Amino acid sequence: MIATIGVIGGGQLGRMFALDAKRMGYGVVVLDPTPHSPCGQIADDQIVAPYDDMQAIEELGRRTDIVTYEFENIAIESVRYLERRGYAVTPSSAVLGITQDRLLEKAFVRECGIATADFEAIERIEDVRRAVSSVGLPAVMKTVRGGYDGKGQWRVDSLAAAERAFAQARGAALIFERFVHFERELSVICARQSPERIVSYPVTENVHDDGILAISIAPARVPPGVAARARAAAETIAHGLGIVGTCCVEFFLTPGNDLLVNEIAPRPHNSGHYTIDATSCSQYEQHVRAVCGLPLSPPQLLRSAVMVNVLGAGTGNHLSGVERLLADPSIVLHVYGKKHAVARRKMAHFTMLVDGPIDDAALERARAAQATLRWVEEDA
Repeated sequence: MIATIGVIGGGQLGRMFALDAKRMGYGVVVLDPTPHSPCGQIADDQIVAPYDDMQAIEELGRRTDIVTYEFENIAIESVRYLERRGYAVTPSSAVLGITQDRLLEKAFVRECGIATADFEAIERIEDVRRAVSSVGLPAVMKTVRGGYDGKGQWRVDSLAAAERAFAQARGAALIFERFVHFERELSVICARQSPERIVSYPVTENVHDDGILAISIAPARVPPGVAARARAAAETIAHGLGIVGTCCVEFFLTPGNDLLVNEIAPRPHNSGHYTIDATSCSQYEQHVRAVCGLPLSPPQLLRSAVMVNVLGAGTGNHLSGVERLLADPSIVLHVYGKKHAVARRKMAHFTMLVDGPIDDAALERARAAQATLRWVEEDA
């Protein structure tokens, strides 16, 4: 019987997972190097240690009945160590190994029979010239490992720009991807427990700001056929991975209504925050259910939603304007408990619930609500 869940990673995704786990009666122990982390504020206890501290990882395994993680940029050796020692951990190191490596991830998606942008591996400067010739320009060069929210990425429009990006990567392995001129960026949240047990949420439409997710719209403004294909592809990928837990598949939708997989996240995802307030069972509760062997809940979208990320400004650590924001009864605010509003750091989000389809007026209302918020030195 599972009584206590271990979480590697103490950020906001872990925090929202812990809130649902605690509500459902589970204990939570988190491992994160930052004291009093967002998840640590909710958990029963926090082990303050780096993700590759095997003594701390051993303690996490020993004190819990199953271990999961809230983001994929952790030391895979920590997950393998837990597995070798006989501790239950999910998603597995096999899943993490694929989703941590953009080359393996793209190859895996294609093995599933699902399209991606054309790509080439880059290890030497000669590979850059070959990729420019075979894949073409414009393109995006990304580090194979690590990088998120637009970090470790370079848009290149010429061979010279590609060579500069290679130099800036300082020897890191790279992937060279054809730049996709897309109509919309989409994502699908899935929760899988077994080949017979899988559920997927409505397709979400995502708007990014310089690589960071800014707004998610649920359901996405796409034809029903496109939405059905995206959900089917996401479920195929989840089954192919053999994942146990919640995951997210991100897509580009081309002008011709083709879907190209961009990335896989083997855990709850920023674009699924809206599920807390707009569905009958959030992506975080589904993750609890999946890893603890409880029945999954077929998602029901109760109302349409616009989720807006609140980023740090780099000056001031107190969020002002909350009273004006919450004067709108359709808005629900979630603040992550981070002490410092570092520039472009994800500090909070709010969800605006909408009756009926999302239109331009609803989006303008959400943006106007966002404009009421600002970071100040003291509460204004």
